[in-house]
Amino acid sequence: MSSLLDEIKTGIIPKHIALIMDGNGRWAKQKNQPRIFGHQQGAVAVRETLEGALLCGVKCITIYAFSIENWNRPKEEVDGLMHLFIKACEDELPNLQEKHIAFKAIGNLSLLNQDCLASLQKVEQATCNNNALLLQVAISYGSRWEITNAAKNMAKDIVENKINIDDVDETLFGQYMLTDTNNDPDLLIRTSGEYRISNFLLWQLAYSELYFTNCYWPDFNKEALWKAIADYQKRERRFGKTSEQITTNK
Repeated sequence: MSSLLDEIKTGIIPKHIALIMDGNGRWAKQKNQPRIFGHQQGAVAVRETLEGALLCGVKCITIYAFSIENWNRPKEEVDGLMHLFIKACEDELPNLQEKHIAFKAIGNLSLLNQDCLASLQKVEQATCNNNALLLQVAISYGSRWEITNAAKNMAKDIVENKINIDDVDETLFGQYMLTDTNNDPDLLIRTSGEYRISNFLLWQLAYSELYFTNCYWPDFNKEALWKAIADYQKRERRFGKTSEQITTNK
């Protein structure tokens, strides 16, 4: 057992971690391999990260697998990614069941081809009763799209008198988001040395701690996850309050 794992288990473990898995293509290029090879190895890193999360008690992981903007990438790469998602669903379902991990796909899923959508739905249905950890996969996802879509759905309910406009507040609006906003990410991790959010969970990340690492995603592993959590545990999360208020309420 890692001494780092033992150390972080004595502190507060983030319940929900969001991950921007960046650097697959650059990692592959360094090894003179096609970009899809980097994505394939990135899938291995997901499995390793989930194992690390289970060992320390994280309850939810949300990964940014494919953005709406990624549809603009070369067709060969997009087709390869769709095939990879299908294969990952087939290969990882036994592991998800064994580890009692629930799976949920979020995003504009109507843009996916039918084979990919069917594979995602199959895994989601098969794992819906698992309760050790929730894996949310953002695929064909963009946060501005999600917020706009939520606003449209809320407006529709107001017009149909399902809700009263005077009752609209942050809590009610949050119910129209694709994630459970009672469980927003405590920590966002982005790999590859980039320092931006890239249209990911803009609403949900309002008070999340941000952690950036130069590590390319295929090299990310349990120890890298625990290192990020150790850094998180050094933060003081005030949510607009003063340090004195936080200390007093402990």
